Amino acid sequence: MIHIVLHEPEIPFNTGAIARTCVATGSALHIIKPYGFVISDKMIRRAGMDYWPKVDLHEYVDFADFLSQHPELDTGRALTGRGETHGTKPKLWYATTKAHQTYSDVTFGPDDYIMFGKESAGIPEEILTEHEENCIRIPMWGEIRSLNLSNSVAIILYEALRQNGFEALSQTGDLHRLHWRDEAALHLPKRD
Repeated sequence: MIHIVLHEPEIPFNTGAIARTCVATGSALHIIKPYGFVISDKMIRRAGMDYWPKVDLHEYVDFADFLSQHPELDTGRALTGRGETHGTKPKLWYATTKAHQTYSDVTFGPDDYIMFGKESAGIPEEILTEHEENCIRIPMWGEIRSLNLSNSVAIILYEALRQNGFEALSQTGDLHRLHWRDEAALHLPKRD
């Protein structure tokens, strides 16, 4: 299972949308305090819709608390780059606009954690500099500062899932309605 980690999220709608994405992908959501809202905020529930009760949610007092509860993580002190075998420990990746490598440059393991920072400032620089080898970015054009947090989570999460064969996710769907042209044809009078 891929794990999404939000470091001090500020906007309830983003967190709700991310929670919904986590439910849809079977991913766990880890949130590090403080938040810029209250978890019961109606904006979270509105964005998460009726999925909120299904979220595999884990909360932490701060980043140190998160690390202490996950000693199994490779936090980025040993590089596992492109083409190298992913170690046995789940990795903690840090999504930031300041990274030297893109999210498509790395190999995600099936149990990895991907951290995203708060909307106004991202992940604190002291965390990033200590774990630089695990920092990843989404390529962007020009002087754009960043993408919306929920969009960023979706982009990187789905790449991690793709690399792992979309394990346990439905990959086919069923059309429930006839194509509109077929429906229209059903209502046309027959020609002689």
